[in-house]
This record gives sequence, structure tokens and C-alpha cells, in this order.
Amino acid sequence: METYTISGLSFTYPLKQEPALDNIHLTIQAGEFIVLCGRSGCGKTTLLRHLKTVLTPHGKRNGHILFAGTPLDEVDLRTQAQDIGFVMQSSDSQIVTDKVWHELAFGLESLGLETAEIRLRVAEMANYFGIQNWFYRNVSELSGGQKQLLNLASIMAMQPAVLILDEPTSQLDPIAAADFLATVAKVNRELGITIIMTEQRLEEAFPLADRVLVMDQGRIISDAPPRETGEKLWEWQHDMFMAMPAPVRIYAEAGSGPTCPVTVREGRKWLNSLRLAKEPPLGIKAVVQSSLKRADDLSAVELKDVWFKYGRNRPDVIKGLSLRIGKGELYSIVGGNGSGKTTVLNLIAGILKAYYGKVLVSGQTLASAHRRNQNESRIAALPQNPQSLFVKKTVELDLLEMMDGQKYAEQQLRQKVNAVAELVEITDLLAMHPYDLSCGEQQRAALAKVLLKEPQILLLDEPTKGLDSHFKVKLAEILKKLREEGVTIIMVLHDIEFCARYADRCALLFDGTIVTENSARDFFAGNSFYTTAANRMARHIFPQAVTAEDVIEKCRLNLINQDDCLVAAAMGTSPLSRESGSRRVQSLRQQ
Repeated sequence: METYTISGLSFTYPLKQEPALDNIHLTIQAGEFIVLCGRSGCGKTTLLRHLKTVLTPHGKRNGHILFAGTPLDEVDLRTQAQDIGFVMQSSDSQIVTDKVWHELAFGLESLGLETAEIRLRVAEMANYFGIQNWFYRNVSELSGGQKQLLNLASIMAMQPAVLILDEPTSQLDPIAAADFLATVAKVNRELGITIIMTEQRLEEAFPLADRVLVMDQGRIISDAPPRETGEKLWEWQHDMFMAMPAPVRIYAEAGSGPTCPVTVREGRKWLNSLRLAKEPPLGIKAVVQSSLKRADDLSAVELKDVWFKYGRNRPDVIKGLSLRIGKGELYSIVGGNGSGKTTVLNLIAGILKAYYGKVLVSGQTLASAHRRNQNESRIAALPQNPQSLFVKKTVELDLLEMMDGQKYAEQQLRQKVNAVAELVEITDLLAMHPYDLSCGEQQRAALAKVLLKEPQILLLDEPTKGLDSHFKVKLAEILKKLREEGVTIIMVLHDIEFCARYADRCALLFDGTIVTENSARDFFAGNSFYTTAANRMARHIFPQAVTAEDVIEKCRLNLINQDDCLVAAAMGTSPLSRESGSRRVQSLRQQ
């Protein structure tokens, strides 16, 4: 049975010339697990919103959508509310009540179910998703990841036939994200619920899919199983190949074999089949030594024995936290949802005030630093929810609003706005309302507002949320340039791959304090779970390889050395006689 049948769907937003969706044809069978991916702004969220009429954006639309054989427009709203579950990108956009237990019951109450039935379903979902410990808490006290889990539990309580998820793991830490997706896969496998999900972080979602749809400029350019999708994107040399899971990228660029691995387990088996020479393990002494590295003598931010809690009778969130960050450093903080990462940023920004301990900026307390030299202590923050920065009707007006009070001529203001818009690739979005942008586009627009402040200390809360692989590289270039200008960057995020590739130092926040910090490479090479997929895949052979590029390089060098030795064995001569012994090499490999 077909859950959705889409034929000739095209859609154009108001004031836009190019269509957001361009002649989409798609059939989704009941019980399928579909993963939809593509660059930010390619139309993924727009397509998902067309699958539920109350969420369909305003604009010009052509084509037809059938839900279970019935035109979607003819399916009554009650049926859609019950049968089509939708988890949005922003967790705050979907929560409508003040208490966790009330949020779980809200949808069921709206459907008019009996009290006994509501209590049963709420209890079942609370236990299934493991949220009993915060069942009676205020929603405002939850972290972004906890809110997303609550949204999913609230939807599942209504027992939908199809579950649509728009980048559901963007605010979850790596372990919670893996657990979340495992739960979604279990729902699909054991209940037969159709899953349609968009994702930018594909390491965990990619292998779960029956089909992967790749979108580009409003069109579906690939509709195939995961392995075939990776092979196609590599063959086309498409930008989206960089978003593929590490095993796929490593296999395509560094090796060969009968089957492309898509999971870490398959990747480890494939590496073992290559018979690569193992490197010596990372010694404990090396880890201890590297962990003693400190920031430069010129300190930008320092926290000394800081304690904080959100109420007099509430438990401490931050417990004796001490850290020191050097000027021009890119310092990354990782940790579980609710561990206090955002709280740390708010303490540094001066939004929150510790009840014990000191927060120093350039060696001074925040109040003294601002009072003595405001320019030197200028701090700007990119919040976890970028929508909180938008106050105007267009992106351009929002950017100009950030320049209010600065002594620039009108032409200079426009030049600065246009320059930062070009930098973050939102020039064609300036006339749009900020709320009409995709999550990734909103993130870039919010980053533009923050950069216009020209900060000396830049605080980033989940800066890669919603960003595609292409713009992550661009973001890294922007951050590198800022650091060269002496800007100190402190970011908290769940994107382990980004941290491993670009951060100077990484720290793990647990139980209100930092339990370990190290250089990025040593930090992730020494972890079991808070590490990259590439490291988990290759650590038994290359313990210090952290990124996919590390593994690719080591595989290539190792295979070249193997070939040299095989040629020498085949010819009885120097390894330089490679070409003449190539056939003999192949036979030796097979042996």
C-alpha cells in the first residue's frame, strides 16, 4: 500500500523566481524508512511541509499529493493530526504547554480521548522514551535535546501511521542521537510506521534507510538504496558526497572491494581485509602529556571555581568549573544534553551570573572589562535557536538593525551588510522574511548578524546545526580568518566531526565541570564514544587517525608500501621496479 504518491509537484515561494520544488515525482510505500538529504535550501523542508496541509507554506503550487490513495487536501484535519506525525527542526516551535506531562497529553486531549486512555498512552510513552525523571518539570527547564525527545514522544502517543522528522538529531549529543535514531528504527521495524526523515548528520541515519533521496535545487536527483547512493554521488563528484558517512568516503577514496561499507562495523571488516600494517597504540604517557597543554599566556577568558544554579532551592548546574582560554583560540566544549554547555556560554556572555567564583575577560571581571574598555571586551553570541535574533520583516532589515547606533554613512552600512551577506552566502535571501528560511539558512543569517558586531570574543551555541557539508567548510574558513585577527572563539556543539577537524582544544563537560580537555586530535583519539566514526572504524589499526582524511591518507601510504614490498618480492629487486612487477603483485595479493 502506498502511503504517499506525489506527481508533478512544483512550488514557488512569494517574491521568488526560482521554484523551491521542481516537478517532484515520488512514491513512498507503507512501512518504508526514507532518508532525505541535500544542501541547505535545496527544498527538503519545503517538501516535508507539503505532506501535511496545516504546515504547507504559502506560495504557488502545482501537482498532486495522495495520502493512502486519497488527495491530501480531502483528508480531514483530525485524521491528518492523528495519522501524520511531524517533528520540526526547532524543538521550541512545536511545544505549546508549560509542563512535560501536559505536553504529552495535549494532542490526545485535542483528539477528545477518554481520560483513562490518555493516562495509559502518556505512561507508555514516558516509559518508552525514558523521560520519567523529568515528567513533572517545566518545559522551559529542558535542554534542546530533551525538548526534541518530548516532541517525538508526544507525537507517538497519538499512534500515527507515518512519522515525518525534519533533522530531529540536530540538537542531540552523539550518544543521544544514536539512541534516538535507534528508537525511530525500532518504531519503524516493530510497529510498521512509515518514516520520512531529513538529516545533515548521516553517520547513523544513512544505514537505517530503505531508500535515500538526494535533493538538489528543488529536484530529486537520486532515489536509491544507501550503497548505491554513495556510489552515484562519488561517480558524479557531487558536493553531497562529503556528507556521506565516513566508511563510504574512505572506501571510495582509499580502497577497493566487492561491497561499499556503510556502517562502522562493515568499515572495520573491510579495513581488516586489506591486511594493513598496524600502527603502535596511543600510549597513556602521550595522552597525559598532551592533556597538560595549556592556552597561551595571553588569556582571553578564564573561569575560576564557578558555581551556578537556576534557583535557590534547585540543584547546582555548574560545579566548581575552572577553565582558561587563550586569545585567538578555538575552544570547543562537548557533553551530553542538559550537562550545562549552554549555561557556560551564558555565564561567559554575562547573561547569567555565578553565585560563587569568578568569570574573567582579558583578566578582568565582566563588569570591569565593559566599564574600562568596551571594545576590547566585546562579546557576541550565536544562540542555539537562531530565530531569537530575528526582529524584522526581512533578512536585510535584520542585518541593518544590528548596525544601529554605529557611526557609518548609509552607503557604508549597505556595503558592510552586503559584504557579510556574501560571506555567509545569503545574498539572494535578503528580501525574505527570516522565518521563511530553512534551518540552515536561518543559521547563516544569524551568523551574519553576529559577525556584524565585530566581536573580540565569539560564543557559538550549536553553530553547525542545519548546515550542509559545503557550508561547514566555509564556516571553518570564516572562523580561521577571525582567529588570525585575534578573535577568541568558544563553541559548544554535538558535531564531533567538525570539532575534530577544526578545533584547537576540546573539553568534555560532565556533572557541571570539565572532566578532561586536550588538543582536538588527542582528545578524540582517546575516547570510546565521544569520537568520530572514522576513529571508531580505524582505531584498531590507526589509533591516532581521527578524521576520514586521516584514515584515507594512512590507507594510501600503507597500500603503497605494501605494493613496494610485493614488487620487490616478485622481482627480487628494488621496490623502484614497480611497473614491471605489477602482474606478479596481483597474484601475490590473492595468495
